Amino acid sequence: MDEKNAADQPFFKALLVPHRSLGHTGFTVLMAALVLIWVTVGALFLSIGAWPVFGFFGLDILALYIAFRINYRAARAREEVSLSRVSLDIRKVLPSGRSEEHRFNPFWARFNVQRHTEIGITGMAVEAREKRVLLGSFLNPEERESFAQAFSHALATAKGR
Repeated sequence: MDEKNAADQPFFKALLVPHRSLGHTGFTVLMAALVLIWVTVGALFLSIGAWPVFGFFGLDILALYIAFRINYRAARAREEVSLSRVSLDIRKVLPSGRSEEHRFNPFWARFNVQRHTEIGITGMAVEAREKRVLLGSFLNPEERESFAQAFSHALATAKGR
């Protein structure tokens, strides 16, 4: 492999994805349990003649289902960061599946981190000239800290520091 191809090879790659504590199996179990409760309690209300409660309780279950589906759709977002000695590539994939690609020269790129004394990192962005790309807005504070530390080190390595 010649020197030019070696410089093009990424030495840092990161895939940033939103964390979801309830997986699809857990979601299915939760919804099944809620429907079971709805049918049981709804049958009780139907037996005493309070049929509107049955319908409104069903609307609550439907609203929870829709909220979870929207949440899972948002979880399809991701950000891919790839860094070599000659290129910093950021690919942001939106929940809709549409993607944006950004390319920076690592020698001109700056990694800007905003911090709050109590919360920690509140924002991260890669900047060069008039171009600014936000990173990891959906990450929790610990994940932001870990990514910022690793990426800062990798960017310094790309610059030869």
